[in-house]
Amino acid sequence: MKTFYLALLVLLCCSPAWAKPRIVTLAPHLTEWMYSLELESQLVGVSAFSDYPEAAKALPVVADYQGVDFTALMALEPDLILAWGGGNKPQDIARLQSLGFDVFVSQPHTLKDIASEITAVAAKLGRSEQARILTGQYLAQLANIESLYAHSQPITVFYYLWQQPLMTIGAGAWANQALSLCRAEHIFNDSPIDYPQVTLRQVINRQPALLIAASDQPQQVLQSFWASHDALIKAPLIQADANALHRFSLRIVPAISELCERIDAVRSRDVE
Repeated sequence: MKTFYLALLVLLCCSPAWAKPRIVTLAPHLTEWMYSLELESQLVGVSAFSDYPEAAKALPVVADYQGVDFTALMALEPDLILAWGGGNKPQDIARLQSLGFDVFVSQPHTLKDIASEITAVAAKLGRSEQARILTGQYLAQLANIESLYAHSQPITVFYYLWQQPLMTIGAGAWANQALSLCRAEHIFNDSPIDYPQVTLRQVINRQPALLIAASDQPQQVLQSFWASHDALIKAPLIQADANALHRFSLRIVPAISELCERIDAVRSRDVE
């Protein structure tokens, strides 16, 4: 009888239901979610640019801007694949699903969607309590930022991603959600596309009160770009943490808070 129970215990412990699922993430923000939920030990493959936290850089890369490397991914034998509906190719996601893989598709449209999606994927992985704590803190911090600047005087800004060509954002771009919390109004919110290319003349004509560079370039390099136009545009220049602001991860809250503080410092000077 003891032999029977021992054999049963071994069978149960070694069955798939007891095993920790092997996870592959196909976008950097999804990789970050796994670390936030303390599931990094189950990560077996990630996408290119999964560079946060630092340890994620050591994991095998199975997807990049060209698409999914199906040979590499299938060799990892994942139990769950986290894909990005807004970044991974639809045909790649469809193929993974047709091959029988369990695919969770992330496609947040609002800042609050980050919390609801983390909650959903955590439920699949037995981390609901961890997600409840994390998302509760995240939503409370968002609400605090919104409350802090709700009655601030709006300030016009020019937020840009690249200098050459000069690439900015339209009303539907993700970064505009952060700007809205800071009570910053983007001068190209009338653009019919989310990421338009504009000219310096257009920026000068619209005279923003503040320039925001979503860039990790040195401040001196960014300033030099505008130096020859000082007589035409007097707006000060600040930097935004593009790596955190443009990812659907929990790091976005402190990045928004920092951005709002920098914007508010300029707004306060203008009021004085």
